[in-house]
Amino acid sequence: MKEDTAIFAGGCFWCMVHPFDQQPGIISVRSGYTGGHVENPTYEEVSTEKTGHTEAVKITFDSDVISYKDLVEIYWTVTDPTDAGGQFQDRGDSYRPVIYYKDEEQKNIAEASKNDLANSGKFDEPIVTQIEPAKPFYEAEEYHQDFYKKNPERYQLEESGGRESFIEKHWK
Repeated sequence: MKEDTAIFAGGCFWCMVHPFDQQPGIISVRSGYTGGHVENPTYEEVSTEKTGHTEAVKITFDSDVISYKDLVEIYWTVTDPTDAGGQFQDRGDSYRPVIYYKDEEQKNIAEASKNDLANSGKFDEPIVTQIEPAKPFYEAEEYHQDFYKKNPERYQLEESGGRESFIEKHWK
């Protein structure tokens, strides 16, 4: 096994766990906060939009089973890469779409994938997802972890807030 990590922000972290958690080779998907200037932020602090953090997921995976490139491709299918102001019903800076890279290899993969998506013709608008160096990742409070398993009705309500129809329109 070759363990690696990836960090993605794409709106509410509740909705970002399930698509990755279901893939072969995924060891864990943890919800948290990254990209800001406050150490160990709380959900309440991040929600104020004053910490600079995004809600994100940190994925630990076996790269012998699933590649970082595969994860980036999945990422595109569960976010709106044309919306810099948030994702679906989740609005604001803490919900902006960002791929956080840990090294030059991840950066190159993410940038090439973004360019491929921009040239694919799938979207009429520019691809605005940011690709930024990873900063410290702070795990969210335990009640946010595996939300889709703990609160399936609420999760389904969140998912139906525009993400499902967007995915259906662009990726099915």
